[in-house]
Order: sequence, then C-alpha cells, then structure tokens
Amino acid sequence: MGTPMDQVAAAIRTVAAAEILPRFRNLGRGEVREKTGPDDLVTEADLAAERALGPVLRDLLPGSVVIGEEAASADPALLDRMAGEAPVWLIDPVDGTINFAAGKPLFATVVGLVRHGRCVAGWIFDPVADRMARVEAGSGAELDGKRLRVAAPAALSDMAGSLNVRFLPPPERARFDAARGRLGRDARLLAASQEYIELALGRTHFAYYARILPWDHAAGQLLHGEAGGYSAKLDGSPYRPTDRAGGLLLAPDAASWRSIKELLAG
Repeated sequence: MGTPMDQVAAAIRTVAAAEILPRFRNLGRGEVREKTGPDDLVTEADLAAERALGPVLRDLLPGSVVIGEEAASADPALLDRMAGEAPVWLIDPVDGTINFAAGKPLFATVVGLVRHGRCVAGWIFDPVADRMARVEAGSGAELDGKRLRVAAPAALSDMAGSLNVRFLPPPERARFDAARGRLGRDARLLAASQEYIELALGRTHFAYYARILPWDHAAGQLLHGEAGGYSAKLDGSPYRPTDRAGGLLLAPDAASWRSIKELLAG
C-alpha cells in the first residue's frame, strides 16, 4: 500500500495524547467557536491536532497531500485535490466536536487514505477508550487486533441505528423522522466515527447520513464494507470520497439496504 499501518496508528495516538486529551473537559475561554452555526463547532483541539498530524502523514508517504476538515472548511477548493494523481490523506482531527466541547466522551480522530478517488485505508481512534479501528481495502477490518463483523440482518422493527438528517430540508427531514418510528432503537451518537465503530462491531444495523463530507465517511464506509456490510448512496450508486451529495445509507446486506431505502422513500 505504500505506508505502514502501524506508523500511521502511532502518529494518531501521539497527536491525540499531545493535542486532544489535554483539552478534553479543559477548554479555555475562546477555544470553542461556531463555524456555520451552533451545530457546527471547531475547538483549539481540532486545529492543533490537524496542524500536528498533517506533516507527519505527508512524511510517511512522500508525494502525498493532506486535506484536513478545518483547512477545507476555510478553503473548500482543497477538496479538488482528490481528483489528482497524488495520494490524499483525509483528516478529521476531532470527529464529534459537539460532544467533545460538551465534555462527552463520544469523539474520535479519523484518517483516511485515498488513491485515485477511492479510500484504500482508514484509522478511527477513540482516545478516551483507547481503542483503534483500522482497515485496509481487501484485508478486512479490525478493532485493536480483533476482526470486525457487522450485525446479521434483522426485521426493520428490530434494527438499531441512526438517521442523521439534520442537514436535510424540513419536508424531507420530516419524512425521515416519520420512518424512524418504524425502525428499532435510535442509536444516534452525534459522531459518525463512533457510529461506524458500532456498526462494524455488530452492535447496530444501519446508518444514514444526509451530508457526506469525505473526512467524515471515507474511512468509516471502508471499515463497514470490510466488516461485511453493504452501503450505497440513496440512488443506489456506489459511494466515493469525491461525492458531495446524495446521502449514504449503510446496512448489514443488500436486502436490508433495499428494505430501509423503501421505508425512507415513504
């Protein structure tokens, strides 16, 4: 693949220990601010971790480029780099910033490696629980050395999962909220990284994301797929990290995906 999985994992752990954990439940005045609104926050931990991790990843893979969430939020044109030939590191320094800022231990650092428009490796590190999910295309998914496997298919009413629809227009959001009542346990965590780990552990069955920013989903979607899951955009087309719209639905298998899709379609 061109980069040692262990070295990337070690770099993520080191940055989390230096820049994220010391600020957890210890953010100072002015170290949290809104980006686009009260549901879209950035903290000094996000900024510092992204600054620290980017150069390390570039050095591990000469010729690669880095797209961090915070840098791309300031300059969306950075996303165009994924269309180039160079390998791309995607960094979400603190996924679940709302939880982090509120002192809730439901966040993670996420890194994905994209080549030719496809995610080929990913890392999701939960620094509070000290657990690392790792995935490499074609080699399976693991959490701290344990192979991961998604849940077995179940009846819709018995499925646990998350419908993340707060970025949808109100009429469409209302339709999804109505469908939620016909599914089982609501397992929203306000952190896609944590939800992907739950999916890959087989503790939940499905997830839907209306907004599909690449640093949120490239590594997690690969983790889910390598753990045996099935996913696609709502129109049935395969998800790619270069996609900007269309939503992403994940399920245990293709039949479950179709059943959930039909339910969401109303």
